[in-house]
Amino acid sequence: MQRGRIGVSPAAGMSFAMFPQPTPPRFTTMFPVQVQPPPFAYHAFPLPPVQPQLPVLVRPVWAWNFADEWAYLENFAAGARYVAFDVHYPGVVHAAGQDHKSMTVEERYALMKANVDELKPLQVGVAVCDHQGQQLAWEFNLRDFCRQADPHEEKALEYLARRGLYVDTLRNHGVDAYILGALLLGSGLVGAGHGRPSWITYDGAYHIAYLLKVITNGAQLPHNVAGFVAAMHCYLGQKVYDVATMAVDCPSMPVGLDRIAAHMGIHPPWGSPRLAGAAGVRALLAFRILKHGEFGGNVERFRGLLQGLHY
Repeated sequence: MQRGRIGVSPAAGMSFAMFPQPTPPRFTTMFPVQVQPPPFAYHAFPLPPVQPQLPVLVRPVWAWNFADEWAYLENFAAGARYVAFDVHYPGVVHAAGQDHKSMTVEERYALMKANVDELKPLQVGVAVCDHQGQQLAWEFNLRDFCRQADPHEEKALEYLARRGLYVDTLRNHGVDAYILGALLLGSGLVGAGHGRPSWITYDGAYHIAYLLKVITNGAQLPHNVAGFVAAMHCYLGQKVYDVATMAVDCPSMPVGLDRIAAHMGIHPPWGSPRLAGAAGVRALLAFRILKHGEFGGNVERFRGLLQGLHY
């Protein structure tokens, strides 16, 4: 296993036995639209070429429009081929200034676990590409974080505020993370199995860790890397890709998702161009461009390799 990456290994086994297993959601009755995923055969057809100059719409989701937007996402994502995601969170509170490059993978994981177990996510961005190449994104604003009561890094909140994310607005008008997680479990997107979509992220260990926290109603992460990888496989399947890892194999590629998107000529998303939904869009488009450009459609060697464990 290379330093700086979490790799998928058959040895991962079931070392996350104490981590919650997928269970039926409790809240699907709130949303009457139930759409069955299409047959897996849809995924065999080639997608049309990605057009980075065409902006993708990001749909902000709050408590007042949650039911309608979830029904729309569930309907659209019934034919999902790729799902890219990004999670905004309130910084790091453990060993924020430590040199991660000098740490082993297990040390990095232990640090990530300490932070994720203690902190609460703020936003979940989800960008979906269906089997016809249509792309949409949703940005779920979560209400669970309280600035006065919950640990956080003040500089991180200031950075997010400059990008347009205000935590007090989230608290007053956001969505309950547990309801979102329960609905994700029943959506057909989450869970290993034949026909599940590929999951895409950028520098994704923290993003995956927070997504697992949302899905499992705040459960603590597994104790070690093997358990984390097993949990990732259980909930997201085998086809998980980190654009940061892929970009390392492209010598001309800059570092950072915004820089990569600019390098590729990706148009800023519509609706919420600087937050979690937009990051999901950029990761999705960058993945598709790299897969069918630099790598000629063959990205199997990148499955499950997560670049870095730092904020």
